[in-house]
Amino acid sequence: MSAEARLKELGLTLPEVAKPRWTYAPCVRSGNLLFISGQIATEQGRPLHPGKLGREIDVERGREAARGCAISALAVVRRELGSLDGVTRVVKTTVFVAAAEGFTDHPSVANGASDLLRDVFGEAGLGARSAVGMFELPLGASVEAEFIFEVAD
Repeated sequence: MSAEARLKELGLTLPEVAKPRWTYAPCVRSGNLLFISGQIATEQGRPLHPGKLGREIDVERGREAARGCAISALAVVRRELGSLDGVTRVVKTTVFVAAAEGFTDHPSVANGASDLLRDVFGEAGLGARSAVGMFELPLGASVEAEFIFEVAD
């Protein structure tokens, strides 16, 4: 099943790609690699579940925020390629988690993004991954993620 068909089957609608607030490109293609700049899940123009994991935000809401980051990234991919079907595999996902002191379950939060990508692309959606804790993220977001996709010629 194609990624676009799978997206419909999952009942997901991709958002409009947000205009960058700062100086960067939402994505850059180099050869067959598409690098997606850091994405923050938003709702009505504000970060979804702002705050820190282990303090204001629990792991489940952190997963939702990471999933939202992946959905935002897919919107960037579709705008760049015209279709998600141009993706041949997820190469790398890096998830940044705003974490309170003592919080160590970053990988469980990152699963929100990884699970979504696997649901859309099948086994090709599981790439290499890092999940790291940060003191603060832009706009008070609890999660930010960046992605590298391999794309067809």
